[in-house]
Formats: sequence, structure tokens, C-alpha cells
Amino acid sequence: MAEDEAEKELHKRMKRSPFSRWTQFNNEHTKELMWLALKFPKAHAILYFLVDQMDEYNAVMCSYQVIQEVLGISRATASSAVRVLRENGFIAVLKSGTSNVYAINDSVYWKSWGNKKQYSKFPANVVLSLTEQEESLQAKVKSLKLKEVSL
Repeated sequence: MAEDEAEKELHKRMKRSPFSRWTQFNNEHTKELMWLALKFPKAHAILYFLVDQMDEYNAVMCSYQVIQEVLGISRATASSAVRVLRENGFIAVLKSGTSNVYAINDSVYWKSWGNKKQYSKFPANVVLSLTEQEESLQAKVKSLKLKEVSL
């Protein structure tokens, strides 16, 4: 129980930190990231989107529809780019219904302090697309103030 309280307090402190929007990356992977940027620019863009959206546990949940809309790419392009990221060890992809949970390789990128990078666990940030929702819900959601992801 005390461990849960300590983790909650640490989480509060992290949110107040001026570094809460910082992401760190390991320079040992610079060559792989340059290779990715040159050979697979769409996969590189998706990796940056996932890193930008991931929480301090290196995870984010979203559908291909979200990736397609945010980056303006086709489903086939999104699918092949995610496969490149997965096959080359940049991300792990877990399923939750029809959405994917993306766990970003914490030896490449991580949020939080360096001594916390071994805690690549869940909960995850969830990114939803309005166009994936039922029409009746779309009308309700449009009237709410929600965080919008755009590039």
C-alpha cells in the first residue's frame, strides 16, 4: 500500500516537473534511427508520433485509423510502416480488441527519469479518432473540450 502511495506521489511530482514533456533517447541507436529515416520515412514519422503520444510507461494505444488521419497516409502504408518498426525492434505491438497498444522500445526512447526507464509498463495513453465513433457520439463529442492531436 505504501508503495502505491509513493508511486502516486512520484507521478504527481513528475507532472509538475518542467521536464514532463521531455523524451530521452539513447545515442547508441542513432545509426538505426538515421537508417529508418532514410529508408522508411513513413515508419520514422509513425515512430515519432508514437513517442510523442506515449506516456511515462512508454506505451500508447490507438488504431490504424488514428495513425492514418494524423499523418495523412493510407492504411496499407501505416500497416507496412508499423511492421517495419516492429520487425526492427523499435516497438512491440499488443492487441486490445481492434486497437493496438504500442510499447516503444525503452532502450531507444523513454520518458521519465533515466533510472525509471526499466518500468515500461501499462497503463497507456489512449488516442482515439472521432471518425471511428458512432455518429450519435460524434455529435456529443464535438461539443466537449478534448485534447486534439494534430501535426
